[in-house]
Amino acid sequence: MSKLKLGPIDDDKPVKLTLELPAPVHRDLIAYARVHASQTGLSQPLPVERLIAPMLERFMATDRGFVRNRSQTGSKSD
Repeated sequence: MSKLKLGPIDDDKPVKLTLELPAPVHRDLIAYARVHASQTGLSQPLPVERLIAPMLERFMATDRGFVRNRSQTGSKSD
């Protein structure tokens, strides 16, 4: 089995957002949570709400165009 891009998830104070996901994306997140739990040694999968922020963070950190643009404009996350 190949290793997931998402590693252990830090416990940090969240900012509450409300969003709608297409049903197939939600099903994929549930499946991802199961695989993530087995690869990180968790006894239970994390709720999908806990996966979304780290996934977005990882995506933005590895998006070369975003990283390049952000470094040129000098904007940083808080």
